[in-house]
Amino acid sequence: MRYKLIADVSRSLLLARWRQTLIAAIGVTFSITMFIALLSFMSGLNYMLDSLIINRTPHIRLYNEILPSKTLPIDISSSYGKDHNFISSVKPKNERLEIYNVGAVMNALKHDERVKGVAPKVTAQIFYNVGVIDMLGSISGIDVEAENKLFLFQDYVVAGNYLDLKNVPNSIVLGKAAAEKMLANVGDIIQITTSKGERVQLKVVGFFQSGIQDLDKVQSYASMNTVQKLLGETGTYITDVQIKLHDMMLAPAIAKEYAQVFDLEAIDVQTANSQFETGSFVRSLISYAVGITLLIVAGFGIYNILNMMIYEKMDSIAILKATGFSGKDVNRIFIGIALTIGIFGGLLGLLFGLGLSALIDQIPFNTAALPTIKTYPIDYNPKFYAIATAFSIITTYFAGYLPARKASKIDPVIIIRGK
Repeated sequence: MRYKLIADVSRSLLLARWRQTLIAAIGVTFSITMFIALLSFMSGLNYMLDSLIINRTPHIRLYNEILPSKTLPIDISSSYGKDHNFISSVKPKNERLEIYNVGAVMNALKHDERVKGVAPKVTAQIFYNVGVIDMLGSISGIDVEAENKLFLFQDYVVAGNYLDLKNVPNSIVLGKAAAEKMLANVGDIIQITTSKGERVQLKVVGFFQSGIQDLDKVQSYASMNTVQKLLGETGTYITDVQIKLHDMMLAPAIAKEYAQVFDLEAIDVQTANSQFETGSFVRSLISYAVGITLLIVAGFGIYNILNMMIYEKMDSIAILKATGFSGKDVNRIFIGIALTIGIFGGLLGLLFGLGLSALIDQIPFNTAALPTIKTYPIDYNPKFYAIATAFSIITTYFAGYLPARKASKIDPVIIIRGK
């Protein structure tokens, strides 16, 4: 009964100053709406930008790095064992780029429960022959089906059919920027020169666009068989093994493990793309800072309104205390007012935030540089709504606590005597 009476008094005070109450609730609603819309948009933008690289980057890449020999003949000679040897211009070891015993390596990876999938690749440096001009380029020989399954290859082929790489002999998918420089169209025959000086003609069956202009100027794709023939190698010649994990966060530790087990160089996605993760973190931090600032500003608005209400309702507070309401009861009344404003405004903010995010998600965003993006990116992560709800309640509680504490300490005798 006592709590029902406190709730009735709180409602009466709210309705007595309904305009100020409405303004405070609108402030909370606006803050929550912008908090959710801003975080959803920025998180979606981060995901879109990171996906440009991460979707096309293996979580772990195994390859054979050609490095200078760490052990030189003079170091193992007993005649110079106690001397300090200074050797400059050390030449790389006489090794090939291919991964030795690649079949056993891939078989071991496929049986690792942490691995989602494996895709082999053959990488070669080439020149695109355009009249009398040679343009530097790179061609990747891929297992078309594995590449599409793990790295969404078909989503980045903006012209032609990606399966033609597998079905059409001596075919190539050109980077769109490279094709524009060469004035090549789908169905044309282009000529390339390998690093060994061999000139080969290939049929253009499609254009590839990653969204990174510098990459699209040089990168092209062909089937593994085609690239192996270009290099004059057998079907076992593989230069890279691309690995996708079930949990990308395990990549650094697993990469170190694979480097030791297979005696190969291993680079993880975090190391290869650390600058993108840094950019995403900074953008997210700014979004959270702006959103929380909006909530704090709304909290100050509630604080000011409750402060004014206390000064205007001194008589009512004195009468309440004179008729038996304790300081804790008065405290509960004003905290109840603050929480009512916060909860009501927060619920509306959640709905408007979801609506504004959905509206942004429908706005067309068409750019030639990002063929896979059709609308502005939005991330509907429930975490944002939970954070917004928690902050709206916490902020409004503390905004009402100080005025409520002040009201609970009012001496009714002094107020009534002053009247």
